[in-house]
Amino acid sequence: MRNERIEDRKDKLSRPRQGVIPLLIALIAVLAVMYYLSRKPSAPANSDLQTPEERMGPDDIYPRAELTPGAANPDVTQENLAQTICNPHRSTKSIRPREEYTNRLKHQQMEEYGDTDTNPRDYEEDHLIPLELGGNPADPKNLWPEPYATSLRDGGAKDKDKVENYLHDQVCLGGISLAEAQREIAADWYKVYVSSVR
Repeated sequence: MRNERIEDRKDKLSRPRQGVIPLLIALIAVLAVMYYLSRKPSAPANSDLQTPEERMGPDDIYPRAELTPGAANPDVTQENLAQTICNPHRSTKSIRPREEYTNRLKHQQMEEYGDTDTNPRDYEEDHLIPLELGGNPADPKNLWPEPYATSLRDGGAKDKDKVENYLHDQVCLGGISLAEAQREIAADWYKVYVSSVR
């Protein structure tokens, strides 16, 4: 009799309880959704990039929109500006991609862009939406080989840097929203340069 009770207990313990399997399936589904959301690529900063005909400057000062539309960093929002890009103690070094990555990407993108100048030193692997405006640090859709020398005397990488600084100041002073600054720099940074910086 005692042996039968022990066998009954063993049998009950070895059978899964009826509610356990659906619970495990639900848990796996929740984990899968959480993983998907954590891996979700950043959204482009805007879907209304201007066409080359609408831009103020010549084509060689802009990235090709189909290759580099721009991408925002989902960790930077209008609500957390004081803790992120407008924090004077914060440095973009903490989120900047490693040089090995950007150098490899620069070579790859120079081929994709079909650049006739094949010297990588003539380009800066630049964030279309800069890190100081909440641009995505490593998304290839936000990086491009920006030439230092262009058909315009003031259309190269160093001039775009001035626009980046200007828009950053405007966002942090409350003169413009983060989304608007991202849209303006991605759509036509040179227009901002001519109208507000130069």
